[in-house]
This record gives sequence, C-alpha cells and structure tokens, in this order.
Amino acid sequence: MNNKTDSKRQPWRSVGFWLACSYGFLVTITMIATVSIIYVQTVGVMYQGMTRQIITASKKFETRFEHGGRETLIQDIERELSDDRNAGRELFLYLDPQGVKLAGNLDPLPSFHPDDLLRGDRRLVTRGGYEVRAYVLAQVMPDGSRLILGHDLHDQEVIESLVLRGITSASVFATILLIGGLFVFRQGLDRSVEIIRRTLLRVAAGEIKERVEPLGQDDEFALLGNDINKMLDRIEVLMNGVRHVSDTIAHNLRTPLTRILLQLRHVADQTDITAVQRKNIEKAVIAIEELISVFEKLLQIADAEAGTQRIHFQPLVLSSLINEVLDFYGTVADARGIQMLFTPSEDAPVMGDPDLIAGALANVVDNALKYGREGTTVVIKSEATRDHVLLTVTDNGPGIPEKDLAQLGNRFFRLDRSVSGHGLGLASVAAVMASHGGRLWFDDARPGLVVCMEFLRHKP
Repeated sequence: MNNKTDSKRQPWRSVGFWLACSYGFLVTITMIATVSIIYVQTVGVMYQGMTRQIITASKKFETRFEHGGRETLIQDIERELSDDRNAGRELFLYLDPQGVKLAGNLDPLPSFHPDDLLRGDRRLVTRGGYEVRAYVLAQVMPDGSRLILGHDLHDQEVIESLVLRGITSASVFATILLIGGLFVFRQGLDRSVEIIRRTLLRVAAGEIKERVEPLGQDDEFALLGNDINKMLDRIEVLMNGVRHVSDTIAHNLRTPLTRILLQLRHVADQTDITAVQRKNIEKAVIAIEELISVFEKLLQIADAEAGTQRIHFQPLVLSSLINEVLDFYGTVADARGIQMLFTPSEDAPVMGDPDLIAGALANVVDNALKYGREGTTVVIKSEATRDHVLLTVTDNGPGIPEKDLAQLGNRFFRLDRSVSGHGLGLASVAAVMASHGGRLWFDDARPGLVVCMEFLRHKP
C-alpha cells in the first residue's frame, strides 16, 4: 500500500534460479561420471583384451624358444604372418643380440631401443615403410636375442572414435534436455511462488480479503498456501475487530461531543460570564471541534474501506478533478511561494466516486503544500496505459527519510509534530484507493516526495 515494491528482479537473484542451477550441476556431474564409466569400460576392456593377448603370445614364444631354439621361433613367426586371419593386425620383429633383423613384418626400430618396450607401450612403428600406431612389447630370449610383439591400434582407434562421438552426441542431447528441464523446473517453481507472492502483494496493498488460489496439487506450496490463507483469515478477523471498535467509539462519541459543543457555544453566548471564562470556553470548543474532525475522518476511512460509497461510482476523467483541486489550492500555494503545475496526458476514464477521488487528491496536495518550503514546485501528472491510469504528485521539497516511507499511510503517523494535523490524511487516501481497486505507493524524488495513485482504467 505504501511503497512500490513489485519491481523486476534479476533472474540470478531468484531462489528458483539457484535451485535449478544446483539441480543442473548435480545432473551434469552425474552425466560426466556416467559417460566416463562407459568410456573406460568400453575402450579399456578392448585394450585389456589386446594386452592379455600379446602377453600370452609372448609367453608362448618364450616356451617355444626354450624347446626349439632360434630357428623354431623364426618358423613360428613366419607361420603367424602367413596366417591371413590376423596378419594385418599382428606385428612381429625378431632381432639377434647385435640388433640384426631375423624375422617379422616390422622394420628395425631406429628411434628407440627394444629394451624400452619390456613393459609394453604405445609407439609409432614402421611396417613396410609406413608408420602405424601400435601397442608393442619386447621379450628378451635366453640367448640375448629380442622378440618384439605388437598389435596395430587402427581398429581400436576407430572404435574409440565412434564411442567418443556417440558419447559427445549423447552429451549434447542430454545437455539440451537438461537446459529444457531446468527452464521447466524454474518456471514451475516460479509459478507456484508467484501465486503466493501476488496474493501477499495485494494483501500488503490493503486488499485484506485476498486469498491464495488453490494450486491444484497437494505439495509443499499448496500446504503453504493453505497456511497463509488461515493466517489471513485470522488477521482479517482481528483487523475487523479493531476497526469495529474504533469505528464504534468514533460513532458513539461523536453525538455526545456534538451535544457538549452545542452546550459550550450556548454558554459562551451568555452575558453573565467573564472574558476569561469565555476565552476558556472558546479553547474547549476548538479542542472538541478538532476531536469531532478526527472522528469524522475515522468514519470516512471506515466507509471507504467498507466500500459503502460504491453506489456513487461512475465513469470520470481525472483532469477535471485535478483542475478543481488546483483552483481550490491555487491561492494557498501563491501565498506560500509554491508553484503548482499540471501535465496531463491522454484523458482515459476511470470508474470511481468523484468526491472521494477529489478528496484523496486534495489530501495529497495539502500535504505537499503543508510541508513544502517557499520556492517548492508541485507537479501533478497523469499517464494512461492500456489497463491503468497513473496519477503522480511530485514535489522537490525536503522529502521524507527512506526509513519513514513505509509508514506513510498508516493511521495517526505524523512525520513532523510541529505541523498541524492528526495523521489521517494519507490513511484516508489509502482507503479511497483500496475502495477503487487501485494502488498507492510513495517514492523518493531526491529531493522531495513522489505520491503515486494508480487506478484501473475504465473500459466501456
């Protein structure tokens, strides 16, 4: 009701955004771990099988050498190479102790020593003048000769590439699904929160009868909405009780105070009282008149909040009411050295009570003149949008501390006790705006104050 708090937020400041990011982070970590396991299990199993096969062959050739010597080993190598089944993938190189090639399909190894391969390694080797990437293992025979066994990695690298492309494609697809899921997750969370938030903003604006709409599902937000509705029901009962008591007091005391006022005025007209007595009676009359004025204000606020004046609602344009208020306060403004300006825009109609709206605007202008200093400018501006008509009253006076903005519009709140008044003017404005389905808020004009009155646009 007091301050305009419904502004656009940065998406990264949303709880829903961070929950979605946390969920996305966990899903991403899970996805990375999953594809890593798939890659290691797929490619790793192939390399393990190939390594076991080479180690087994190495042991077999060592056994053959022990039984038949170098010639038997050369024959076995030639037999393996003549076998078309694995000749294209298996690699052999048999060297004598001096490094001379005795058998095999690999060229000699000029770039590294065979002893570097005793534990097996991936190397670029030369076969028939062409380099190939292979896994090779060296075996030293009892006579000092060396047997190098290997396996061409071309097929494994092709399979590895296919696995990587598949994982990459699946990761891209999963990422797209993840982004879409995050968007849906955040939208669903924001939608549930927004229903509650929108209701609370309307309640804060004075629409105490508003309630959270049922969300249609028995989740945490539905339970929270039900709890908020129960709380609002209780608050409404308490507020209505307080208002009823204050309104009853105001109504019941107004009549006896009026009688006392009439009696005092009658006594003041008597000729047999002294001047001092007449002066004291006049002071009492003024005090009672101010008290009756407070009660009248309270009753007006109660009527506006209850909506009893809605029978007088009619389509009207604000420019005519604004001009009337400016004419009424023009002399007062000139006397105080304050300039008042009106900048109208489209004359869009609103549905309301002209007397109530004029009274509300008069209260706002009266406050601007009351607290303004000589040289202050008060600007009244009306703007029309598709659904609303916004009326603003801006002054460049001393303004109000930011900590007190939230209290503006509360009953009996007065910023400066030295200025005459009872703190009910803006409270009545707030009640009028609520009865018209509008909003009232206050902003810092730096310097000065901006009073914003937003009405629903009337659409015939």
